[in-house]
Amino acid sequence: MATKLPEAPKVGMVSLGCPKNLVDSERILTKLRSDGYAMSADYAGADVVLVNTCGFLDSAKEESLEAIGEAIAENGRVIVTGCMGKEAEVIRARFPNVLAVTGAHQYEEVVGAVHEAAPMPPNAFLNLVPEAGLKLTPRHYSYLKISEGCNHRCAFCIIPALRGDLVSRRPDAILREAEKLIEAGTRELLVISQDTSAYGVDIRKEPRMWKGQEIVPHMTDLARALGQLGGPEGRPWVRLHYVYPYPHVDQVIPLMAEGLVLPYLDIPFQHASPGVLRAMRRPANEAKVLERLANWRAICPDIAIRSTFVVGFPGETEADFEYLMEWLAEARLDRVGAFRFEPVEGAAANALPNPVPEEVKEERYARLMELTARISAEKLEARVGTTIDAIIDEVDPEGGATGRSKADAPEIDGQVFLRDAGHLAQGQIVRVRVEDADEHDLYGVPV
Repeated sequence: MATKLPEAPKVGMVSLGCPKNLVDSERILTKLRSDGYAMSADYAGADVVLVNTCGFLDSAKEESLEAIGEAIAENGRVIVTGCMGKEAEVIRARFPNVLAVTGAHQYEEVVGAVHEAAPMPPNAFLNLVPEAGLKLTPRHYSYLKISEGCNHRCAFCIIPALRGDLVSRRPDAILREAEKLIEAGTRELLVISQDTSAYGVDIRKEPRMWKGQEIVPHMTDLARALGQLGGPEGRPWVRLHYVYPYPHVDQVIPLMAEGLVLPYLDIPFQHASPGVLRAMRRPANEAKVLERLANWRAICPDIAIRSTFVVGFPGETEADFEYLMEWLAEARLDRVGAFRFEPVEGAAANALPNPVPEEVKEERYARLMELTARISAEKLEARVGTTIDAIIDEVDPEGGATGRSKADAPEIDGQVFLRDAGHLAQGQIVRVRVEDADEHDLYGVPV
């Protein structure tokens, strides 16, 4: 009679916050899977639950605490990790029964905590089915983290306190990971970090060899090398996120015109008023930015630029806000997100005078979103009648499909809704004739 092997412990995961946190969650789960642990899709089936927290804003911290509370109520055996791990005393004061608290990207500590909380029975690892890295995104797109931490000290941000200064990954390690992702079916690489433009400044004098070619640790060289990677279905899309507007960003635009990198830039400008930008400790040459936008569009007419802005920053006057609105009207960015300023414990902005009343923040936020929605609608309307490329995210049983254009990152930008598309497959890149548009999305049919 065959001896039944013991079952491996099961781990559940709740991942909150940005895509960078999602990558951390994938790495933690991949390591645990390689150690023999199984994954649980719900609280009830898990021997221990990991909550990967976000601590960027007070509202995000409260969401993280609510998630911890829910996991404790449903399971009881909870390990907390992520950005809010810096505030272990806050977490333990509210939830004294958490098993362990670790900080952001402390992979060894959180994996060790899992081993302690749910030890692996002898020989349980023999049940392990070898597999590639565990992903929390659909098969056809993957986040590719190229660095950790940030060297900036923006007045409203505590990321350096949570994740430390910039630490860049070796370019050959990044390319090796990208190649494995492509081999596993990734059609779109989403390049992320806290500051993608700063990639390599800490290891600039450490070039690496990649397939007979020397790769300098620099955003432009890395973007070019990623764009040259091939796969079973051709070159994948390469999309750049969190690009701080350094001058050398100009060097990436020709790569977009050549088709090596998607014509898409995610640049958090945050504001346009010189006075507010100085108070934020951000670059304050907004006229130069408009000139650069014009140059980028001249080199690569299809370029889509998304950005985020903060309204109601301490000291922001009505004149400052009107300046921002006029700047946005001239800049005509493709996608815009906005945040109402929130004080965050530990941020330098908390000490600034002249806080903006909440009702004023709300009013300015509404005006900004109304303007940018109108600009977006006009720009999308101009695409009606054209033919574009779209990557398919989902195909429904009724014969429709949902995808994204090159101008749309998953979950934060718009979508392309298709009819007569039942023959398509998830991850397929297809030509689409645009038939209609609204302020956010496009509608069309595969060609």
